[in-house]
This record gives sequence, structure tokens and C-alpha cells, in this order.
Amino acid sequence: MAQKALGRVLNTSPAADGVWINLRDAGGIAYLCYLAGAAGDTYTLQEAKDSAGTGAQNLVVITEYYTNTGNGSDAWTRRTQAAAATVTTAAAATQNAMVCEVEATSLSDTYKFVKLTSTGAGTVNAVARDLRVQRTPANLPAMGV
Repeated sequence: MAQKALGRVLNTSPAADGVWINLRDAGGIAYLCYLAGAAGDTYTLQEAKDSAGTGAQNLVVITEYYTNTGNGSDAWTRRTQAAAATVTTAAAATQNAMVCEVEATSLSDTYKFVKLTSTGAGTVNAVARDLRVQRTPANLPAMGV
């Protein structure tokens, strides 16, 4: 029987809007965001030294992200920007869903935590990927500690 992805290659926190996520055991993180109604949203990426937000600062590393409607009816559209700590989606149905990724190596020295915060009502799902230690899902560490 093949091993499932959860615990082998990824861990996830589906309600991660504004939540500090520890990247010490991951190669990076993908943020999956969604806001229905063609409303547009702004998402801000920050880094910190611990789960309390010590030394919190914007992490200016997002140069590309992907958007689509989020309902499976269209392909992802790659979008690029100058390195920034924010992603702003347009008020268009084709940008209801947004995905951006951050490599763990992009964090400043001594920083291990990241968070993405929606300024609107967008949902944020954090998917830590490329886990350094494989575990069964029940043995995965909490992502926010």
C-alpha cells in the first residue's frame, strides 16, 4: 500500500489566516487562498523568530503567484511582480483563488515562522511541503509551535 501525502510530503493548517507556521521541518510552504465574489484581496507575508511573533517583519520574497476562479473550471494563471511581501488579487472572478509559495531558505537568519494574512475575508490554507522527517499523520508536530 502506498503511503499517503499527509505526513510524507506535506502537513497542512486549513485555517491559517494570520497564523504563525513553523518551517523548521519543511523545505517550504504553499499558501492556498480563496475569496469568492470577485472581490479582490491583499495578502501580506511576514516572518518571525517564534510563534509569539518575536521580531515580526515583512518578508519581501514573493515574485510570482498563481490565480484562477477556484472552482476547477479554469487553469492557473501565472502572475509576476517585483519582490514584495504582499499579493493583491484583482476584483475579478478569475482571481478568486490565489497560490503563492515561500522557500524555508528565504527566511532571515534565526527566523523559523511565517504567516500570511488576508486584509479582507479571504481564507488562507497553509501547506508545509517537502517535510524533512516523514511521520504518520497522527505523529506530525503541531504546525504553530
